[in-house]
Amino acid sequence: MPVKPPNSSAHLATSGITLGDLVVPDTAASAAALELASAYHSPALLNHSVRAYVWAAARARAQGIDVDSELLYVAAMFHDMGLVAEFDSHTVSFEVAGGHVARVFTAGAGWPAERRERLAEVIVRHMWPEVDVSMDPEGHVLCRATALEIVGRDADDFAPEFMAEVLGRYPRLGLAAEFLTCFQEQARRKTDSSAAGAVRSGLQTRMADNPLDLPRPPADH
Repeated sequence: MPVKPPNSSAHLATSGITLGDLVVPDTAASAAALELASAYHSPALLNHSVRAYVWAAARARAQGIDVDSELLYVAAMFHDMGLVAEFDSHTVSFEVAGGHVARVFTAGAGWPAERRERLAEVIVRHMWPEVDVSMDPEGHVLCRATALEIVGRDADDFAPEFMAEVLGRYPRLGLAAEFLTCFQEQARRKTDSSAAGAVRSGLQTRMADNPLDLPRPPADH
């Protein structure tokens, strides 16, 4: 897939993007991914997964990054699947477990092996500190989106009205406390995992400063 480099002159806060501009791919795999995410995620984790897609798709649109929208959407729906009890692994990090689940799901959806592997890579890389957009555009935008979701990284990239619209449509529902508990439990059982590294590096403090969890006025409709 050709990769268009980010437009460095595009500032997300002035892009004029709305939720109506970000259409969920109209495919059977996308619909089934949402169905499974709805079945296994808590309401907070489900909204988190949907918002991760929204932030990632908005960044791609604003910066002119060419992405496979279906692959990005399915990755967003499955990126935290390894945190839920039914798919929690006692041997590998949650993002690796989520990648395995996504591979199995998309095999059933008829995706070719190469695309299934790309999906798993995107899910694993969302826990990287940074993903090179030229190497993995979907991984890049999902990594940035999940960092925004959990610690508020680059929150000022998005216009306040867009952020209010997204959070009004898909509220946080106590995500911070639930997510921190999940990570602390992962860290306790898997001391060499990415979650354990995040906890050791002060995740709780960084989460406490997330502007997405500050009170804000409702979005205008």
